[in-house]
Amino acid sequence: MKYRKIFDSFEKIVVQDELAKFLGVNEDGVIEFSYIDIIKCAGHSCGTVAGAYLIALKGLKALYKEELPKRGEIKVEIKRAPREENAGVIGSVLSNITGASVDLGFGGIPTGAFNRRDTLFFKVDMQEDVRLTRLDTHERVAINYRPGKVVNPMSILMSAIAPDATQADKDSFADRFQEMVQTLFKNADTVIEINPIS
Repeated sequence: MKYRKIFDSFEKIVVQDELAKFLGVNEDGVIEFSYIDIIKCAGHSCGTVAGAYLIALKGLKALYKEELPKRGEIKVEIKRAPREENAGVIGSVLSNITGASVDLGFGGIPTGAFNRRDTLFFKVDMQEDVRLTRLDTHERVAINYRPGKVVNPMSILMSAIAPDATQADKDSFADRFQEMVQTLFKNADTVIEINPIS
């Protein structure tokens, strides 16, 4: 697969999944996600996909600190409904990384272990955009994604599809759009706001 090599420079997310270890995927259950892995699942790279990846990257660091995040042991709550402001895309990305799922996820083995269902929730009554909770310690972090602090994705999109868009605008759109994604990653600490919840 040919893709923009800048994606390789984006920080990877490393988690530990006991189900992967149990089923023999590898010896330690450690799984590494790159941004290109998430692009393959989403089918594209945009401000929403980048934002969801950064929510996971920064949110899991805040939640687990020096520990490896435990995939499959994290509850994910999202303020908006799936069809509202592409919250479903955010949920899909967070599901891939954290293992959290609605009723589509793995139901666990007969002992009850490794259940992934009912750990991803949309349309939650809360102030923040996303909330992550460790199921083992019940520690929580609240996360807001504010891309507007550094970029305007809709303005870039409109510059290519507006009736008065020039051929040069259209030809340069893809590069400008992915430069916008790169800007989000460069400014991750600005666009991602995290607060622990007591």
